[in-house]
Amino acid sequence: MTTRKRLGIIVYAPALVGKDRRTIDSVHGMEKALPGLRLEWRLSNGGRPIALPQRDAWLIESIEDGGFPIVCNGDLRHAVTVWGRERDGLFSAGGQSQFEVHAKLPLDEPVIASAAAVLEGLAEGARALWGRATPDDAAVDIAYQTAPTLEGPPSPRRGLPALRLFEHIRAPEIPYYLGWLNYWSAAAAQAIGFPDPTRDAELLSRARRTESGGWVVQLTDAPLDLDNPAHLDALKRAYERFPAIGGRAPP
Repeated sequence: MTTRKRLGIIVYAPALVGKDRRTIDSVHGMEKALPGLRLEWRLSNGGRPIALPQRDAWLIESIEDGGFPIVCNGDLRHAVTVWGRERDGLFSAGGQSQFEVHAKLPLDEPVIASAAAVLEGLAEGARALWGRATPDDAAVDIAYQTAPTLEGPPSPRRGLPALRLFEHIRAPEIPYYLGWLNYWSAAAAQAIGFPDPTRDAELLSRARRTESGGWVVQLTDAPLDLDNPAHLDALKRAYERFPAIGGRAPP
């Protein structure tokens, strides 16, 4: 693979029910958002792309254990992939099982230009409660906010706040953590108190409303790079502004 830097997207939605068309809608949402993208291949056991002439029907029939297998754009040098899985209620907020959709894209200029629309399309298609898009390098640091150490609690890097484990968050609409681009459904926005016109002017300058009444909120103009002090400060300010995120606010 020639492109090394990657953008990771995860959205969290209510669990799938049967042959749920949200699998197709989430893939369609990505394709509409990124010009020229067609996710019409699956991967063989050896990782070779295999064309899917009836992709939508195949996706519906392939739903298993609350998720769906990887589909991709067929270009291993410039790979775009998306897949879904169920997150068991034992490890989810409010004890409710969830449908997670994961996507990986090259962090190149076309993707950066369309990233907010891709997150929105994927999230709205999945009927997600919340989600995020973050470069892989920054996502590693953010993961340390919830990763328990051998001694017990998390030990976050870079002065970021420690966050509660997913299963200790009281409601599924409360985001577990922040990213570069954040999708908040109307329910998630209400749960965290966004927007407040007097406190959120800066965030609103980089936010867009979605068709369903949710929001896509961008923390920094360029992709989040936590080696950049201004980006790190923006992430810290957002955590200070929204103490409900990560279950840090009192019930």
